[in-house]
Formats: sequence, structure tokens, C-alpha cells
Amino acid sequence: MRVAFLGLGRMGSGMAGRLLAAGHDLSVWNRTPSRTDLLVALGATAAATPREAAGGADAVVAMLADDHASRRAWLGADPGGESHADGVLDATPNPGALAIECSTLSHGWVSELTGRATAAGWRYLDCPVTGLPDAAASGRLTLLVGADATDLDAARPILEPLSDKVIHFGAPGAGTAYKLIVNLLGAIQIGSAAEALALAERAGLDLAQVVDALSTSQAASPQVVRTIRRMLADDADAEVTFSGRLRRKDAAYALDLARAIGGRTPFADVSLAGLDALLAAGRGDANETAIIEIARRAPEEHR
Repeated sequence: MRVAFLGLGRMGSGMAGRLLAAGHDLSVWNRTPSRTDLLVALGATAAATPREAAGGADAVVAMLADDHASRRAWLGADPGGESHADGVLDATPNPGALAIECSTLSHGWVSELTGRATAAGWRYLDCPVTGLPDAAASGRLTLLVGADATDLDAARPILEPLSDKVIHFGAPGAGTAYKLIVNLLGAIQIGSAAEALALAERAGLDLAQVVDALSTSQAASPQVVRTIRRMLADDADAEVTFSGRLRRKDAAYALDLARAIGGRTPFADVSLAGLDALLAAGRGDANETAIIEIARRAPEEHR
């Protein structure tokens, strides 16, 4: 299939490489053009705009940072700004082309994009993912899909090289709703884990022993175990697999969804406040495990 891939960050570059290795004819676009160089050397074609990448495509896959980047790529215009007519929906794809949005976006924008893409003749799938960059590069992502079942079947030749698990939650928008919920739960777990380790330090406990004990306790979710081990290693600047800024973005989108559907989120509200403090401290681009720095603050520092 002829596939256009938009967004070559930590996740997107590995995903695009998987599609290329699977034999798809790949056109790639990234806001910073130099990020396309490695894939071009492996056989991909670089496009100057999302519209160019999507022209004549059987499918477009996007893996972008947020609503703003996604809107710019699909519509060719900034919110409320001038149209540049260089977005995916300005292109002429092959008949029945698939629009596969893998970014973690707000539910409101996904709903809008679903309508716009469908009206333009695309078959739309929201397909956010779970997994870290190493899973993206090795095809071990879990895909959280909202799509018509027939569209999902048509997309499987593209999705299979990316993943070892596909969960179909329902119609477009359902995959995004689940992704926001699970990432909000992750934010709460990470903040709670940071608070627990900070309390253990204040209590004079050996932190390495605490981490070992927690890792086999009833509280030991995969998220908690990965988080506390990185907090113990104090390596938030060494390898940024998921930044505090991105976690804060996802949590805020989830809270927007909760407000839209009438959900209560007292624990999530506290988690978001901690992430806001992390960004205010200038640590938003460190790995999200830097949140322990906020938990370690003396009580008077939180006033």
C-alpha cells in the first residue's frame, strides 16, 4: 500500500520504520525536515507538506504531539488562523483511503476531525497507542481503535506491523476516550508513586529496599514498577521516554472529556496540579518521573 506517515518524533520514527520494513511504499513528512533523513536513506520519500505526502495515498498515519499539530497537519490551518491549503484533507488520495490518527488528542478535536475526514471521503480511524519508543520500533504497540469494523479490517495490513495487540473499542472516538482515561490513571499512579517514595525518604527508610518491596506488592502495577525504578535511579534527564509536558497534556485532555460528560475527577485534579508544578519548575521536558522532585518539596514550598 502507498502510505503517508506524518510525525517522526520518538514514537513516529519507529512506527514509520516498521511500515517501511513491511514493504509499504512510504512517504514521510515532519515539521523538522531533517528528521526524515534516516527513513529516506532506507527507501522512504520525503514530502514537503502533509498534502504532498497524502497525494495518491491509500492511507495516512499521523503520530503528532497534540491538537494543534494534528489540526495543522490535517487541515493545513492553525485554529482560527489563515489556511495554507497544504493539509492532508486538501490532498487527493486513492479511492477509499484510510485516515489513521495515532496521536493522543482531545476527544473534541477527534470528533471534529472524524466529521471533516469523512465528509472529504476518507475512512477515519482513531487509533491511539500504548507503549514506549522501543515498542514502537519493534512492532509491539497496543492499538486502541475507534472505527467502523470494515474500516478496521481494511487497515490491518498497516496496523499489523506496528502492534502485537489491537483492541477495538467501538466507533470513531472510542479509542481516544479509552486512551485519555488510561493515561489519566497513569498520571495519578505516577504522582502517587512519587509521593510514596518521598514519604519513605522522610521516614528514613532505605529507598532501594522500598522499591524492591513495592515492586512485588499489591500496589505493583507495571506503571508503578517502571516509575519507582526510574525515580530510584534519578535518571529523569538521561532518557526521556515520556515527558512531564506530554503527560500534563494528556491529563488535561482527559479532564476536558470528564467535564463534557459530567464525570467527577478529584484525584485527577490533584495529579494535574502536580504536573502544573513540574512545568512551572522548568522540568516539563524531563521524563515524567521528575515529578518526585515536586513530591520531595517541604510543606511550606507547596503554599
